[in-house]
Amino acid sequence: MSLLTAAAIVRKPRRYALLAVLALLSLLVTLVVELFNHKSFTGGLDSFWQFAVGAPLALLVNYLLVLLTLVPAIFLRRRVFYITLACAVWLVGGAVNGFILLNRMTPFTVADLTVVNTGLDTLPNYLSAGYIVLLAIAVGALLAGLVLLLWKGPRSNTPGQQRLFAGILVLLVNAGLLFGAWTLAFRAGQLSTVFSNLANAYDDYGFAYCFAQTWLNKGISLPPGYNLGTIRDLREQIDAGRSTAVSADDVNVIYVQLESFVDPAEIRGLELSENPVPNWTALDAAYSSGGLRVPVVGAGTANSECEVLTGMSVRFFGPGEYPYQTRLKTRAVETVAYNLKAHGYATHAIHNHRATFYNRNLVYENLGFDDFTSLEYMPQVELTPGNWAKDAVLTEQILQALDTTPDQPDLVFTVSVQGHGKYPTEPVLEDPAVTVTACPDHLNVNAVEYYVNQLREMDQFIGELVQALSQRKEKTILVLYGDHLPALGLEGADMQSGTLFRTGYVIWDNFGLELLNEDLAAYQLSAAVLGRLDISDGYFNGLHQVFRGEASYAQELRLLQYDVLYGQQYLYNGQDPYTATDMTMGMVPIVAQTLEQHGDAWYISGEHFTPYCRVTVNGKALDAVYLSPRLMKLTQDPGTTDVRQVKIEVVDSHNEILSDTE
Repeated sequence: MSLLTAAAIVRKPRRYALLAVLALLSLLVTLVVELFNHKSFTGGLDSFWQFAVGAPLALLVNYLLVLLTLVPAIFLRRRVFYITLACAVWLVGGAVNGFILLNRMTPFTVADLTVVNTGLDTLPNYLSAGYIVLLAIAVGALLAGLVLLLWKGPRSNTPGQQRLFAGILVLLVNAGLLFGAWTLAFRAGQLSTVFSNLANAYDDYGFAYCFAQTWLNKGISLPPGYNLGTIRDLREQIDAGRSTAVSADDVNVIYVQLESFVDPAEIRGLELSENPVPNWTALDAAYSSGGLRVPVVGAGTANSECEVLTGMSVRFFGPGEYPYQTRLKTRAVETVAYNLKAHGYATHAIHNHRATFYNRNLVYENLGFDDFTSLEYMPQVELTPGNWAKDAVLTEQILQALDTTPDQPDLVFTVSVQGHGKYPTEPVLEDPAVTVTACPDHLNVNAVEYYVNQLREMDQFIGELVQALSQRKEKTILVLYGDHLPALGLEGADMQSGTLFRTGYVIWDNFGLELLNEDLAAYQLSAAVLGRLDISDGYFNGLHQVFRGEASYAQELRLLQYDVLYGQQYLYNGQDPYTATDMTMGMVPIVAQTLEQHGDAWYISGEHFTPYCRVTVNGKALDAVYLSPRLMKLTQDPGTTDVRQVKIEVVDSHNEILSDTE
């Protein structure tokens, strides 16, 4: 036997050993990831076992997907490094998914990677400082280990040609097995591309498959029957069905999207010491109201908001997709703001959280807003124990928006944040105004008690806002609605409606609108509001007003969405009528008026300062302390007494400049 033959015999078992290692590691990683996905480490093995036994082909597809990502190791010399890296990515992704599922009711998707900065900003609301430090140490250790492995780790001595041929062969076999298992799983009904409920889809189809779908399946697929003639016919039918009544152009329209708000009376088995939402209850009984079908549960505020503003259904987009992070980031589209601007309205957006959350500082320009007032443009706000801004600050902001444009009717779109989770599972309220006397067994009493006490304060804000608007002489419609249910671990059976995708809305007015009670989808809400004012501008608005209830309604909505966002824009004869607004940050300008020295400090007086203001002179940032909306203190010599050389910048927590006084 020659030395060459002997070497070949030795190498062959090594190749088989590598394949065995990849196969076993893929199985181990898949099982651990699915244990995270089914919350087995905290809730037991029942859910995982139901998935493994009830959908074995789906589990096989997930396994082969993981294996597919490990197979490239065969091509490489640094095999150990690549295998370790790939396994670490899967395990970290699975662990992140498990953590997210414990704190909200929507699983981890590729879309979450587009808001990673936001996620890091809110991490202190979910983990203590000690856990964050441990997490940082663990991440650092993992990265250091990977770097060391890349630098000093073992390298394969297999010739490059053999690695190439072996890798291609194994890759083809893996792809063939994946295709076969994928096909069989679809035929058996164990996989689907339709995710009506994202959380249920992850449970039913597995993490690897679903996460891949949120990556590959984006946008709106080509609807059947899409062509120029179909869109033209639809356009003509909408135009023919529009209201011919004279529109009411003198009514202020105010939206308040209430974070995680739902009437606690909607939760079966929940008993409280008192009703935490008496204002909501009174408004619900006296004014137009109903159930609101929302596209998300436990999280995903921006998608409910998107539906209300645009009249589009996010269900037609890819699973877990945030249109604010994809198409609407670069495309201006019809919204309630644009429809009201056509009637002379000024359009304001308000949110008591960071401007860059879900890219609102960029997206709102494409949605038709003249100005956007975020947390960075508000005075010192009171925080909840969970470090979210309380909603009481919004009353003054809404009234200020109405006052800044006295010669125009106003649209004010407001997004609240006080009701946001995480809801602490240990007691944090010393003397809660509302206590839980009975609660479904699977819910945490402390979390529920914290939540309903936040609801109580949100309801007080509602009462104060209604009272303030009642004292004004302008005609006003106030639309109140919950964006999604709270992430309390609720199940469909816990809700009076039997679903987790239903909140509620109330339409208050001060000029005697007819009382209507009907259930709506979030994408129908604005059309219903504008219909009360006989405003039928826009084709999405018109579609909802003319075709709601028709058998072809959903397909027609999908056709319009595809056409204006991804198609040929036949609806507009190929010419998009909407362009981004020249939106300003903050509804009123920040002004520096005087710069004076008193003792060892310098003081800048002016208007509309906030805690997020930074003072610069000739490009140099100075140490400044916010004292009030009219006064800031400098603790270092500015080198000038000329206030005209002073620039005030508004910066967020990442030091991103949102605006300045130049």
